[in-house]
Amino acid sequence: MKELVEIIAKSLVENPDKVVVTRKEEDRAIIIELKVAQSDMGKVIGKQGRIAKAIRSVVKAASTKETKRVLVDIVQDEG
Repeated sequence: MKELVEIIAKSLVENPDKVVVTRKEEDRAIIIELKVAQSDMGKVIGKQGRIAKAIRSVVKAASTKETKRVLVDIVQDEG
């Protein structure tokens, strides 16, 4: 899942070297955290959150075999 989010994000942004994807596992969920440069936040979120919603939909479809829920969090990189 982590690799899927990374490939999608890197294809959308202008600074693919600043894309960082981390995976955190909790009791009932797997959280995929996506960090992008501040200038690329709009490209990853999209108008009215459409691109972010599409990324989450693709991950949800790809994670049907997982026993836990997979969530995608988009975080702004401080740097």
